[in-house]
Amino acid sequence: MAATYDFPSDLLAGQEELHQVRAELLALLKRLPWSVEPLDGFSDTGGWRKVERPASPGWTSDEQAEVEKLRQRERELAVFVSGHRFWSEVAPPETVEARMRLKHAHEAPGPGPA
Repeated sequence: MAATYDFPSDLLAGQEELHQVRAELLALLKRLPWSVEPLDGFSDTGGWRKVERPASPGWTSDEQAEVEKLRQRERELAVFVSGHRFWSEVAPPETVEARMRLKHAHEAPGPGPA
């Protein structure tokens, strides 16, 4: 049977917020133009695969600020989660498993055995 871990509520909350911030950042980056600075489009057919990009108007200062704000929060949360005092209570051989369980702690448990 797999080990269970009694994660502190602040660690669970930090991990959940980290998931949310990363999802928000990814969604924002997908919406933004491909280049931060305004650049002309290009087409490269000489490589092993064709690469094309339309002209990019670049990011506005507000968009750049929003990306930086989310990246900063992501870094803060990653440091908080990885440096939490809880990890000193976990035996080194179990750390990877415990970390993976924490990453998936927000997921609803599947149906139990029949």
